[in-house]
Amino acid sequence: MDIKILGTGCPNCKVLERTTREVVEEMGLQAQITKEEDIMKIMEYGVMRTPALVVDNKVVLSGRVPSRNEVKKLLTV
Repeated sequence: MDIKILGTGCPNCKVLERTTREVVEEMGLQAQITKEEDIMKIMEYGVMRTPALVVDNKVVLSGRVPSRNEVKKLLTV
Protein backbone atom coordinates (compact mmCIF):
# COMPACT_ATOMS: atom_id res chain seq x y z
CA MET A 1 0.00 0.00 0.00
CA ASP A 2 1.32 3.44 -0.93
CA ILE A 3 0.08 6.29 1.27
CA LYS A 4 0.79 9.96 0.75
CA ILE A 5 -0.02 12.81 3.09
CA LEU A 6 -0.42 16.00 1.08
CA GLY A 7 0.10 19.27 2.89
CA THR A 8 2.45 22.20 3.21
CA GLY A 9 3.34 21.58 6.84
CA CYS A 10 0.40 23.18 8.62
CA PRO A 11 -0.67 21.82 12.04
CA ASN A 12 -3.58 19.85 10.52
CA CYS A 13 -1.23 18.22 8.01
CA LYS A 14 1.05 17.12 10.83
CA VAL A 15 -1.90 15.69 12.77
CA LEU A 16 -3.05 13.71 9.72
CA GLU A 17 0.45 12.34 9.17
CA ARG A 18 0.86 11.32 12.81
CA THR A 19 -2.60 9.73 12.98
CA THR A 20 -2.06 7.83 9.72
CA ARG A 21 1.30 6.47 10.86
CA GLU A 22 -0.18 5.38 14.20
CA VAL A 23 -3.15 3.65 12.53
CA VAL A 24 -0.92 1.84 10.01
CA GLU A 25 1.28 0.57 12.85
CA GLU A 26 -1.71 -0.36 15.02
CA MET A 27 -3.33 -2.31 12.19
CA GLY A 28 -0.07 -3.98 11.16
CA LEU A 29 -0.41 -2.83 7.56
CA GLN A 30 2.43 -3.04 5.07
CA ALA A 31 2.54 0.51 3.78
CA GLN A 32 4.97 3.09 2.56
CA ILE A 33 4.02 6.50 3.91
CA THR A 34 5.40 9.68 2.40
CA LYS A 35 4.71 13.33 3.08
CA GLU A 36 4.39 15.62 0.06
CA GLU A 37 4.83 19.33 0.79
CA ASP A 38 5.55 20.64 -2.71
CA ILE A 39 2.48 22.67 -3.69
CA MET A 40 2.95 21.94 -7.40
CA LYS A 41 2.96 18.18 -6.78
CA ILE A 42 -0.05 18.51 -4.47
CA MET A 43 -1.94 20.33 -7.22
CA GLU A 44 -1.21 17.44 -9.62
CA TYR A 45 -3.65 15.40 -7.51
CA GLY A 46 -6.37 18.01 -8.03
CA VAL A 47 -6.36 18.84 -4.32
CA MET A 48 -7.36 22.40 -3.51
CA ARG A 49 -7.62 22.04 0.28
CA THR A 50 -5.14 20.34 2.56
CA PRO A 51 -4.49 18.16 4.36
CA ALA A 52 -5.22 15.35 1.95
CA LEU A 53 -4.79 11.60 2.15
CA VAL A 54 -3.86 9.61 -0.96
CA VAL A 55 -4.00 5.81 -0.94
CA ASP A 56 -2.54 3.97 -3.93
CA ASN A 57 -2.67 7.19 -6.02
CA LYS A 58 -6.33 7.87 -5.22
CA VAL A 59 -7.33 10.91 -3.16
CA VAL A 60 -9.58 9.52 -0.44
CA LEU A 61 -9.87 12.62 1.75
CA SER A 62 -9.06 16.32 1.56
CA GLY A 63 -9.66 19.54 3.41
CA ARG A 64 -10.03 18.20 6.93
CA VAL A 65 -8.55 16.00 9.63
CA PRO A 66 -10.40 12.68 9.97
CA SER A 67 -10.92 10.73 13.18
CA ARG A 68 -8.76 7.67 13.87
CA ASN A 69 -11.71 5.42 13.05
CA GLU A 70 -12.25 7.17 9.74
CA VAL A 71 -8.57 6.69 8.83
CA LYS A 72 -8.93 2.99 9.64
CA LYS A 73 -11.94 2.73 7.33
CA LEU A 74 -10.16 4.61 4.54
CA LEU A 75 -7.19 2.26 4.75
CA THR A 76 -9.25 -0.93 4.67
CA VAL A 77 -11.36 -0.12 1.60
